[in-house]
Amino acid sequence: MSSDREMCGGPYGEVSECGDPAVFEVRRHNRSSLRVCPLHLGPSLLMGSGVLWPPEISLVGRP
Repeated sequence: MSSDREMCGGPYGEVSECGDPAVFEVRRHNRSSLRVCPLHLGPSLLMGSGVLWPPEISLVGRP
């Protein structure tokens, strides 16, 4: 795996202390996509602003 992968932005897309690489991308309405790790995927769907419903989730990396 490459070391230049994007890091998890947490459920709100802000800088978080997670430190894990982003594995999923969650699309949002009129906002940039959330890039999250497996741990933050559920919270991002429940609490992230502008998350599309039904959610659009893409796999962008491997854990």
